[in-house]
Amino acid sequence: MLLNRESSGARWRTRPDGLEKVTGKLQYLTDRSAEGMLIGRVLRSAKAHARILGIRTEAVAKVPGVYAVLTHEDVPGLNAFGIAFPHQPVFCADRVRYTGDAIAAVAAETEELAEYALSLIEVDYEPLPVVTDPEEALREDAILLHPEGNVLHRAEYRKGEPEAVFASCAYVAEETYFTPRQMHTYMETEGGLFVPETDGKLTVYSATQHGLKDRMQLSRILALPEERIRVVSSPIGGSFGGKDELNVQPYGALLALRTGRPVRMHNSRAESVRAGLKRHPMKITMRTGCDREGRLLAHTVRVVSDTGAYATLGAEVLNFATEHVIGPYRIKHIDVKSVCVYTNNGVSGEFRGFGGNQAIFALEGQIDRLAAMVGIDPWEIRRRNLRKLGDPGPLGQPIAPTDGARQVWEALEASSLMVERMGSRVREPHDPWTVTGIGAAIAMHGAGLGFGIPDPAGGRLQLAPDGRIEAVFGYEEFGQGLIATMEQMLIEQYGFAAEDLRIIIGDTDVVPNSGSSTASRATSMMWMSLRRLVPNFTAKLTAAAERAGGGAGCHSGKGGMWKDGSRVMTYVELAQALSEPIVSETAFSYPTTTLERVGAHFLYTYAGIAVKVEVNTLTGRVRIVDQYHVIAAGPVANPQGYLGQIEGGAAMAAGFTLTEDAQMEEGLYLTKNLDTYLIPTVLDFNGRIQVEPMEDLPEQDTYGPRGVGEVGSVCLAPAVASAVFQAVGKRVNRLPIEPELLQEMPFTSGKAVDSHVG
Repeated sequence: MLLNRESSGARWRTRPDGLEKVTGKLQYLTDRSAEGMLIGRVLRSAKAHARILGIRTEAVAKVPGVYAVLTHEDVPGLNAFGIAFPHQPVFCADRVRYTGDAIAAVAAETEELAEYALSLIEVDYEPLPVVTDPEEALREDAILLHPEGNVLHRAEYRKGEPEAVFASCAYVAEETYFTPRQMHTYMETEGGLFVPETDGKLTVYSATQHGLKDRMQLSRILALPEERIRVVSSPIGGSFGGKDELNVQPYGALLALRTGRPVRMHNSRAESVRAGLKRHPMKITMRTGCDREGRLLAHTVRVVSDTGAYATLGAEVLNFATEHVIGPYRIKHIDVKSVCVYTNNGVSGEFRGFGGNQAIFALEGQIDRLAAMVGIDPWEIRRRNLRKLGDPGPLGQPIAPTDGARQVWEALEASSLMVERMGSRVREPHDPWTVTGIGAAIAMHGAGLGFGIPDPAGGRLQLAPDGRIEAVFGYEEFGQGLIATMEQMLIEQYGFAAEDLRIIIGDTDVVPNSGSSTASRATSMMWMSLRRLVPNFTAKLTAAAERAGGGAGCHSGKGGMWKDGSRVMTYVELAQALSEPIVSETAFSYPTTTLERVGAHFLYTYAGIAVKVEVNTLTGRVRIVDQYHVIAAGPVANPQGYLGQIEGGAAMAAGFTLTEDAQMEEGLYLTKNLDTYLIPTVLDFNGRIQVEPMEDLPEQDTYGPRGVGEVGSVCLAPAVASAVFQAVGKRVNRLPIEPELLQEMPFTSGKAVDSHVG
């Protein structure tokens, strides 16, 4: 099965949330309003690094129409948040560490009045040295940004004796790679509505990827029991990891409780840039050696990651990168040392690919360089070194058996793009400045949170009084198509009709703990949950129908209970006949490896991509004109959603590769809005995209389909870099690819010249 926009068939269903989204009728959380609603705003630091000597808010309290002004003195509980390491201040008391730090918040009747109120708050600063280079932050004489030092986390992995083995390597590639600070640029910026209820509860309508985790954090900040906080977290206008952490929720909640009135908050794009999370910029230095046949022998890696002012999930991202700089290859001698460092730059955190994008760009660059040294095709050198069915994972850990590496390699090798790649690069006859090239890359990508990190799963099926079958899960829908995928599973695998179903997600008052909607885990967890739930649930339906007069031998199906080819009662009739509700529940954990190493993964997907690019040597611009993706992620649960995730991941990766870099200077963003921060548009990304899924799993693999929300994003950058080399003979080691570095390149026939860019 080949997926592209021309694909069709019975399995291509209209998304249940599609019509409202494309017509603009869908109400996002930031669209909500309430009677008596106030507007909340946050005062953020004017300095990248400074001591706070004083905060004066007296003038604000005198302004009519301003109902609250809050500082650190007004936080009743823990004045800090952070999913893994709660140390980012809700309100700074004595020190600011980046320009997104919050100092105060106000609630007023209008946007204009709230903005005016912020201007009346006076803050006295004592500037401190600004630390922007993570390597400078590691120096012994560097100013300490946190009491525990400037190192958030170190991660290492070693096996064998790589330094000794390098002496016997026929070829050794050494390179340092640099990746950018990338914005999530979701359509709906951070915001929500915060409503104090008459019963003393607080309802939070705000975007997140894990509502139950938000509730836990807000409970600590507000000093309220969790059961008094309700978080409604869907639908969301995009997240990609950027709303996994708290953003405006503490301020909206505190203001609503102080004023006793609903408070609406919604970041402008500029404030989202200033305070929101970004992809970790990384410097990755690699030394990789092989024998004369191109078989990898030794690999050393040093990673320096800039987490910015606070931790969020910087340590977990670093663990993921440490695992994925080894990747899909068998290497006997390895030494990886990684460090995640605090600076006064913007906070870096969770982002689609979770450190894999940076790691795989560097690793695949090394493989291309070694292939050139050996004198063999870069795709062939990958085949000689790929992991095989039954091999352990990158960290030597037991993993679910997978033959994905071979499947992906062979399928991509047979693609039309790879056949075309075997020819020499081509200068377009209609444009003497445009040169084409084709490149390829491969990766394995871990799913789930990994060993040692709580990763619960589960859900509930129930027959509602109105006859609808309710699927209740603690996930969030933020555009990834989760609702459509769950609906399709219930229809295709279990025989229900769409009109029989009601999917309930994203409301902490009613959903079980299904875990976070992150880490490419939700599709797997839904599939595993339904495998546990449906047999029990349908057995209960059958027993109830038999008691209600349906007779022995009836079974569930479209629209109700069936027997001998005829429907004997509808689900509405069955629900009306019940003396007690029909409910089935399950709870379990995401499968993990037995190796006791925090973050090590058990389930993997494989991805390969071939891309064709056009390089305009007059302007230096690179344009992606054709893509062929091969994905080994098990059965396709939802073809349209599967294709959409690969397309979306690739588009985001195109920005990472070609245009996006949230540049900073002395702790201040130079790219403050989308007028200077260039994300790909349809015009930049309108080439052909084809996706070939590898759906077969080994017999021992009982874990079903994997999520593909991330794996489509991790291979594109190294594939484009490889294609650029074929086109103009320049090796890329820095992203995004700067146009001036490719301008006016002389075109030479024959073998490309191997030189460096960056």
